[in-house]
Amino acid sequence: MFETLGHFTYRRRRLVLALTGVFVVLGLAWGTGVFGSLANGGFDAPDTEAANAVATIEQNVGRTGTDVVVLYRSPSATVADPAFKQSVESHLAGLPTADVTGVSTYWSTKSPVFVSKDQHSTYAVLTLAGATQEARLDTFHRIAAEVRAAPPGLETKVGGEVAVFDEVNTQTEHDIVKAESISTPIVLVLLVVVFGGLVAASLPLFVGALAILGSFVLLRGLSAVTDVSIFSINIVTMIGLGLAIDYALFIVTRFREELARGNDVETALTATMATAGRTVAFSGVTVGVAISSLVLFPVMFLKSMAYGGAAAVAIAMIAALTALPALLGVLGHRVNSLRIFKPRKASGEHGAWYRLAHSVMRRPVRYVLVLVPVLLILGIPFLSAQLGGVDHRSLPPGATSRTVTETLQQDFPGAGGSDIYSAVRFDSAPSDPAAALAPYISRLQQVRDVENVRIGGYANGVASVVVHTHFTGQELVARDVVHGVRAVPAPAGTQVQVGGETAAVIDLLHVLKERAPYMAGFIVVVTFVLLFIAFGSFVLPAKALLMNVLSLSAAFGAMVWIFQDGHLSGFLGFTPAGFLDATNPVLLFAVLFGLSMDYEVFLLSRIREEYDRTGDNTEAVAHGLQRTGGIITSAALLLIIVVAAFSTSGIVFVKMIGVGLVIAIALDATIVRALLVPATMRLLGRANWWAPRSLVRWWERNGFRETDQGWSRTSSQEPELARR
Repeated sequence: MFETLGHFTYRRRRLVLALTGVFVVLGLAWGTGVFGSLANGGFDAPDTEAANAVATIEQNVGRTGTDVVVLYRSPSATVADPAFKQSVESHLAGLPTADVTGVSTYWSTKSPVFVSKDQHSTYAVLTLAGATQEARLDTFHRIAAEVRAAPPGLETKVGGEVAVFDEVNTQTEHDIVKAESISTPIVLVLLVVVFGGLVAASLPLFVGALAILGSFVLLRGLSAVTDVSIFSINIVTMIGLGLAIDYALFIVTRFREELARGNDVETALTATMATAGRTVAFSGVTVGVAISSLVLFPVMFLKSMAYGGAAAVAIAMIAALTALPALLGVLGHRVNSLRIFKPRKASGEHGAWYRLAHSVMRRPVRYVLVLVPVLLILGIPFLSAQLGGVDHRSLPPGATSRTVTETLQQDFPGAGGSDIYSAVRFDSAPSDPAAALAPYISRLQQVRDVENVRIGGYANGVASVVVHTHFTGQELVARDVVHGVRAVPAPAGTQVQVGGETAAVIDLLHVLKERAPYMAGFIVVVTFVLLFIAFGSFVLPAKALLMNVLSLSAAFGAMVWIFQDGHLSGFLGFTPAGFLDATNPVLLFAVLFGLSMDYEVFLLSRIREEYDRTGDNTEAVAHGLQRTGGIITSAALLLIIVVAAFSTSGIVFVKMIGVGLVIAIALDATIVRALLVPATMRLLGRANWWAPRSLVRWWERNGFRETDQGWSRTSSQEPELARR
């Protein structure tokens, strides 16, 4: 199959490149408009009690959130001054009524909640036109300049849910441009160091650009039929660019090796596709399967990460297997042109990686007994992990909408804390809803840490009962209040559902806990099957899964130590919340599992190739590491640079993804692949290649692996143990 693909991409190379050009034009003309078609938020679980409670209230009584908050401050006047009132009301009166459907102020409500402690500040709550979040965001864009325009004598700042979403969108676009501007020149320099010339060094970036543009096209098309989160762009850029560079690095390196052996261009390309191309395909499928497992969660954010990640992997793989070989076919020996310097001469069959492998394999027990406990110890902090949701602290310090929220919490008595919403649906409409709800409200007021309870509205047989607590929505103790509210019996003849920010977090955690075993099981089973098809062994997939668990546990422990406990917060530039975003461990598990398998496939492919040739397990490991150690290290370093650039993001959970990937990739490419894999393979010996006899026969007929000789599916030199 891959030999045929190699012949095709060489003989039809100009056609393939022409189609690639059309694809690039489509990506630039249409795909880059993806930002305007993506949705915000998506961190809550649908069809839960919290989601249904809010939906019931908003469909019958009115919206529960605050679309826009306009904060007014005067350095000299107080809210009691007539001039202060006139300036605020004049400013609000100038807003178009078709776009602003409701306004609440201190003067319209007479509520002291709207006045700051020093009396110099107040705020207005605006309700915007629009049935959906996206529609309200469009409304905000139309009036943003007018809302932000400060009236005479006053300073204004704009916050609220819609303003937060707008700021997140802007920050996301800025972060992507920033990350690419940081990573691209560094990656190019390192690629020049690896290849020695500009032509070869530019090829991985070419594939990376195709991967990003192609993913944009797929996401924009997908957004026409389902909601896709704006944050999927981050994973597309991170994974698309990183894996595309990795895949191109392996293919270009193998192609140059084949040319150096004296092969003509077509033969070199065919051999490359039959070996490295096949490995790239298996790696892409494995990584894609791991990331696509996120669709098992009903949370829009995680589904979007699955869409974006799978799209990025698929396009990176396809580009590396079609456009790149076609371009290599056109370049031929010119792939080595525009040299900056002569690359260091290869160290032969017994270089540093070969010696390292033998050094490890002479003392395998010692390495296992030292390294495994080290990785487990690094993972210990994760045992105390606290999970929560996303709030204003996800934005960078100084972000306007974050500043507004913090000002309300700190300077406005009664405006801090959070509300819990109880949706009460009556079986038959009461003549006096307030009287019918009085006993229920009385019981709610007795719940610990409840400050006050009020009826937020009544319509269509549905009442909104608002329970206020002084805890913010993300504080862990606020969950006890929600549990207490949910434990209060519903009034006779009613059905009650409880929602709000804290309730949504509780329900999200329940959904994640419920679905996580299915996701993990899916990844483990499918990965095991794919690795068996690739290597014909039951032991190697099991060992690979265990190695992944070790590197993942260490990475997760580091994430808790950094982001939950707040270590390095000053260096990395974030405000620790005391918990991790609940979706991040799930996302990192899927992505890191896939990326770990990426390097496992490349390493084991060469080891399997050597084992088929010699039947010597120890030498196969040493030669396999010698052939791949340098390139895996280079690929890991390049991928680390790409994802590390995203650790500069102003959005905390994007920063968390970047830092988590950097830690895990670094551990995986060094401690795990370079040390633990040789040690464990030496201990297992020829048992590495064991599989049930019936499955070995199946694999001999249907399995795929790299071969240098004839590029066939199986080798006539299959070791005896694998046949038993």
